[in-house]
Amino acid sequence: MGSPEGRFHFAIDRGGTFTDVFAQCPGGHVRVLKLLSEDPANYVDAPTEGIRRILEQEGGMLLPRDRPLDTSRIASIRMGTTVATNALLERRGERVALLVTRGFRDLLHVGTQAREDLFDLAVPMPEMLYEEVLEVDERVVLYREEPGAGMPVKGRTGDLLEVQQPVDLGGLRGKLEGLLSRGIRSLAVVLMHSYTWAQHEQQVGALARELGFTHVSLSSEAMPMVRIVPRGHTACADAYLTPTIQRYVQGFRRGFQGQLKDVQVLFMRSDGGLAPMDSFSGSRAVLSGPAGGVVGYSATTYRVEGGHPVIGFDMGGTSTDVSRYAGEFEHVFEASTAGVTLQAPQLDINTVAAGGGSRLFFRSGLFVVGPESAGAHPGPACYRKGGPVTVTDANLVLGRLLPASFPRIFGPGEDQPLSPEASRKALEAVATEVNSFLTNGPCPASPLSLEEVAMGFVRVANEAMCRPIRALTQARGHDPSAHVLACFGGAGGQHACAIARALGMDTVHIHRHSGLLSALGLALADVVHEAQEPCSLPYAPETFVQLDQRLSRLEEQCVDALRAQGFPRAQISTESFLHLRYQGTDCALMVSAHQHPATAHSPRAGDFGAGFVERYMREFGFIIPERPVVVDDVRVRGTGRSGLRLEYVPKAQSGPPRVDKTTRCYFEGGYQETPVYLLGELGAGHKLQGPCLLIDSNSTILVEPACQAEVTETGDIRISVGAEAPGTVGAQLDPIHLSIFSHRFMSIAEQMGRILQRTAISTNIKERLDFSCALFGPDGGLVSNAPHIPVHLGAMQETVQFQVRRAPLPAPRPLHRPPPHSAPVSWLQIQHVGADLHPGDVLLSNHPCAGGSHLPDLTVITPVFWPGQTRPVFYVASRGHHADIGGITPGSMPPHSTTLQQEGAIFLSFRLVQAGVFQEEAVTEALRAPGNIPGCSGTRNLHDNLSDLRAQVAANQKGIQLVGELIGQYGLDVVQAYMGHIQANAELAVRDMLRAFGTSRQAQGLPLEVSAEDHMDDGSPIRLRVQIDVSEGSAVFDFSGTGPEVFGNLNAPRAITLSALIYCLRCLVGRDIPLNQGCLAPVHVVIPKGSILDPSPEAAVVGGNVLTSQRVVDVILGAFGACAASQGCMNNVTLGNAHLGYYETVAGGAGAGPGWHGRSGVHSHMTNTRITDPEILESRYPVILRRFELRLGSGGRGRFRGGDGVIRELLFREEALLSVLTERRAFQPYGLMGGEPGTRGLNLLIRKGGRTVNLGGKTSVLVSPGDVFCLHTPGGGGYGDPEDPAPLPASLLQPLAFPERGSVYEYRRAQETV
Repeated sequence: MGSPEGRFHFAIDRGGTFTDVFAQCPGGHVRVLKLLSEDPANYVDAPTEGIRRILEQEGGMLLPRDRPLDTSRIASIRMGTTVATNALLERRGERVALLVTRGFRDLLHVGTQAREDLFDLAVPMPEMLYEEVLEVDERVVLYREEPGAGMPVKGRTGDLLEVQQPVDLGGLRGKLEGLLSRGIRSLAVVLMHSYTWAQHEQQVGALARELGFTHVSLSSEAMPMVRIVPRGHTACADAYLTPTIQRYVQGFRRGFQGQLKDVQVLFMRSDGGLAPMDSFSGSRAVLSGPAGGVVGYSATTYRVEGGHPVIGFDMGGTSTDVSRYAGEFEHVFEASTAGVTLQAPQLDINTVAAGGGSRLFFRSGLFVVGPESAGAHPGPACYRKGGPVTVTDANLVLGRLLPASFPRIFGPGEDQPLSPEASRKALEAVATEVNSFLTNGPCPASPLSLEEVAMGFVRVANEAMCRPIRALTQARGHDPSAHVLACFGGAGGQHACAIARALGMDTVHIHRHSGLLSALGLALADVVHEAQEPCSLPYAPETFVQLDQRLSRLEEQCVDALRAQGFPRAQISTESFLHLRYQGTDCALMVSAHQHPATAHSPRAGDFGAGFVERYMREFGFIIPERPVVVDDVRVRGTGRSGLRLEYVPKAQSGPPRVDKTTRCYFEGGYQETPVYLLGELGAGHKLQGPCLLIDSNSTILVEPACQAEVTETGDIRISVGAEAPGTVGAQLDPIHLSIFSHRFMSIAEQMGRILQRTAISTNIKERLDFSCALFGPDGGLVSNAPHIPVHLGAMQETVQFQVRRAPLPAPRPLHRPPPHSAPVSWLQIQHVGADLHPGDVLLSNHPCAGGSHLPDLTVITPVFWPGQTRPVFYVASRGHHADIGGITPGSMPPHSTTLQQEGAIFLSFRLVQAGVFQEEAVTEALRAPGNIPGCSGTRNLHDNLSDLRAQVAANQKGIQLVGELIGQYGLDVVQAYMGHIQANAELAVRDMLRAFGTSRQAQGLPLEVSAEDHMDDGSPIRLRVQIDVSEGSAVFDFSGTGPEVFGNLNAPRAITLSALIYCLRCLVGRDIPLNQGCLAPVHVVIPKGSILDPSPEAAVVGGNVLTSQRVVDVILGAFGACAASQGCMNNVTLGNAHLGYYETVAGGAGAGPGWHGRSGVHSHMTNTRITDPEILESRYPVILRRFELRLGSGGRGRFRGGDGVIRELLFREEALLSVLTERRAFQPYGLMGGEPGTRGLNLLIRKGGRTVNLGGKTSVLVSPGDVFCLHTPGGGGYGDPEDPAPLPASLLQPLAFPERGSVYEYRRAQETV
């Protein structure tokens, strides 16, 4: 950024609430300004107004608002804006139509088919950005030499393709003219395989522009990466947002003479680079505002702290942004914002719904912060607009915010100061709830003061914000305590010391312009131009020349683009990247060769292979040296160095720092006299001992006791964080510590999961994240579980408790002899160990009678010992789905198994590790043992089995370490006491729900017994009677009358029914509660032995896990009248031959309920599996996906209609064995309260010659090239009389909020979608 004498440089961050202006004025001095982003009574545009005020102040002359500003003294304007983000959040973008390949009209609606919130029966999902869909008659497929194939063409990845159908432009023209006549002017064009064959999209785009469409986003240009679903969402976002941004830019230009013709105007993109105003597009703009903050601390804190890695902590009003910088920006290339998945380079900024405006609740004995927010209007209670109590109010009550330091902009007339009285009044209402619980609850305790309640909420908020920081660092193999905390944003200064202390950090760095750091970051940023294209080459010596050629071509594009913007070549640098992954995996890493110069055995651009191996080892703990590496994309990032260089003259000390005033702040232990200093009066070298407050016009910094603040040579604040004075936490229930322990227990399970994901090798665990990790008490009762995979919720507890109990068992039977029907345990059982465990022992189990769900789910259990205790004080366990453990079919999920032994290796209580030694030989023998049974095979993937079992052991070891640290901090008696308190809290929440349900029925004159019955397709009944005890808040769930065990594999182990019950109880509670053993404490469950829900030990169970579990949920929810039945099926489809295997589950319709329509094309209840992207499916397997769309009209009619199922057609290109395992092909998903049932599912096979066969619900059949499998999944039931004339509730019309984003959020979403 040049600095012509006498001209201004402006950097402006236009946020949702405030706009920050940073200006370097002629002569080099700096002016800063903060003003409201929306103030229509005074000005039209906040950035223009900010520039006007500074020019007016500096020039000493009046500049009328109604005249364009003179630009002769303006050299440059840089801006970050939330215009795109707000348009996305509020769904206020351009009217858009989607053009998509025929057969895929609903592809983006279905998306990954996973739901956002596991336990919300209404299945809230983001609205689509497009208004209409046009299907384009065209088709491109990957080329295969087969009869009838056309001439191949080469795509830009190097892949050969076949154009099966050219674009029908004639038929499309009339449809496009129809869109124009309806007022739609913006299009998103998304065609299959356009990432490599863009010609069809280009032809459609040319026609649309010719007809007069003002904006056309081609997915092949928006982001040319494989995977049509995220690429399609990106193109839609671009079409939806870019016209909105262009309108804003045009309006901004009109505020200046000459429309800024001679002024350099740059906008911040999501990737942390600046782009010219004319090329600023919607899909690259959604993180424009937050990105400036990351650039700001990377250019300041990282440098002055000597290159120590930095965690950015930007706490605002409604949310907190967390990021990391250690010498280079950390990007992600696919992430969701406002519920829309974007495929574009973006800084890894993790947003959590916890900020100054987060609301405070007391629920069932638990302090809860957020995720609901007071927003800017009405805002916190202290804003004097009748708002709710928030974190800001708690800080005000504690004396950590001073009303006098805030402008008088509050109240209805926006002319009042903050109101501490309003904060106290609002918090007193919550304190009354807290103290009522403490004095009248299950564990009577002394009441808390108002300040203790406020302090409790602040501590809980801090712990909530620590969890994503731990996850962000540990996910990549980093220690959070080795980082510096860079704090900025309006609310962060009050929490920085506590956050750093909780994470073990010893330094907090707060820039002198921390309240405007995003604006400063814009001033310091560089201009960036990126070029990227897809690739499908192996990373091998024979392709290095091609890779170098492609990188050189992209580098030339970047350099030319930056030179066209006026940068000399000397100011331009480029960095090359390859997007690499091991063949057969989906875990690709964008790798730079920055620190790995070229060798004789690498491309000239650098040793990307060494960079890949190094990073893979750091992030995942292992490498796969024998596995080929594949290049998915080549990318070059060009940078034009232009950032402002700020010169700061340190303010000299003039004696000791002056205390402006003294106030009283509340800390642990009570009020303390707290001096207040004005930041503007402090000089370099001043040291300030905590507690104290540092205040300027934009921020308030709290220096806590035992911490010391120092003013650096650059005028920043560096806080040395001391250890907190040890406090005494007793075993008696304290609701504050209950909430903190809830976060700590969950954090243990989450960190175990991170270790397992990092160190596992299989696709199922590493990439599909099909695992759970959990902490259990000494009795085997569940304490915390992460993630919440529904089918694991209760089953793992059953497994651990089985190991804890002593039980005499008969000796094992020979492996080759099938057991008699009456055998009480598996023939592969190892003598049950009970309490005979010692440090260094680890158990392995998967048997259904020992809490197993199905055999591929292997559970590894490790006892936690503590000095002085003879028995385990806790247990930790990890359950992972292994892709194959033997049996009659690959994948160990046979559709026609009739005995458990046909489904794979069986473990009851197997010592996987004994005295610290991994029993590799013994477990290998056990995994191969099914091969001794006629018709069966041993495991087909022993290497992955052993690697994943070691990873599970390592995850458990991490859990032991973390439990030990917790006990070391608080003491064993306190930790175990709070384990019990957390379980009691979950119990209380369920009792409250049952009591409320029973009371409601009594008020309506209805009986306290409810019942429901449904059937499996073979006619087996699932019967349930629920008897509610209102006084106790308890219930008996009696499944007597349920059908007997079946000959096939629809039998569901008892643990499956308990998992389904916990899932339903959590859904019925309707809010976030600890999911642990306490959920089942108010419930007595009766399941008849020998029934389909508690079969004999040798019964086949694979179908029970994936199908019967869904029917159990339908029956429970039906008994409570909660909602109509969902599709009640996972639609399991398996395809395989000698050299391939593929498995998928397919979405259907969700049931409607009181106040909502059922969602169409989504997984429901006990599964949430993502489906393979169509382009990935066709590139890796010999199939063509001809159709994947909603099955319109299949949802049941009702006042609230059921969701539609889907139609999915697979055309086979090779001989293979097709297996289907499905339900709801005979019995329809029921409707409720007069709603009609959903349509049954249907499985059709259309032979190449045209013959159509109904396959039934469960079968295996050989298919040949040209055959088509057509799957019609069931719809959901309707709710309420379809003829009811009452208007629908307004809530159905309101847009939904999806505030979280970033890699931590994406990881959690992925874990909950298996």
